[in-house]
Amino acid sequence: MNSLTIAANLSEVDNVRQFLKESLQGLDISEEDFFKIELALVEMCVNVIRYGYPDGGGEISIEIREGRKRVIIEIWDSGIPFDPRDIPKPDLEDVIAAGQKGGLGIYLGRELMDEFDYRHEDGKNILTMVKKI
Repeated sequence: MNSLTIAANLSEVDNVRQFLKESLQGLDISEEDFFKIELALVEMCVNVIRYGYPDGGGEISIEIREGRKRVIIEIWDSGIPFDPRDIPKPDLEDVIAAGQKGGLGIYLGRELMDEFDYRHEDGKNILTMVKKI
C-alpha cells in the first residue's frame, strides 16, 4: 500500500499524478486503464479541494493498493460531508448544448472506475474507487 497526504490545494494535483504513476509502476495496466484511473483520481481530488474545503485549508489523504487484479484507491478528507453517489447522472446533451464547463467530475469518476463507493466515518469522507486490471 502506498499513501500520500497533500494540502487541499490545486497546486498539489501534479503531486497526485506523480504519486499515482509511482504507485502503479510495475503493474500490468494498459495505457487506457491508467488514463481512466488518473482522470478519476484527479477529478475527485479537485472536487474535494473546491467544494470540501470552500474556505481553504485542509488535507487530502490518498491510499493506493493492488489486490486480486484490481487497483483500489481510497481518498480521505475532513471537509464538508458529501456523498458523490447522490449526484444524478447528467444529461450530456444538455451539458454540451449549454456549453457548460465543469460539473462532470463525479460522473467521470463513476463511469471510468468499476466500483465507486462512499462512507462517512469518524468525521471523514472516505471515497473508494476500484479499477479491475
